[in-house]
Amino acid sequence: MKLNYDAATDSLYIHLSERASVDSDEIANGVVLDYDADGALIGIDIQHASRQADLAKLSVNRLPLMQLEAA
Repeated sequence: MKLNYDAATDSLYIHLSERASVDSDEIANGVVLDYDADGALIGIDIQHASRQADLAKLSVNRLPLMQLEAA
């Protein structure tokens, strides 16, 4: 899983998978879910992310992490 934030557009994309997106559905104003060819959720796009969440803090609880990367 990857989190990518673009400050220029104030958008946060949560990559749940590396598979290609073939369909999407806007479930709320500025929140889009992306799906692969099998209909599996592969990503979440959040527009105006800094208004939706506190981007200065990230808390991770009980994830079975084998690797943690910061860019």
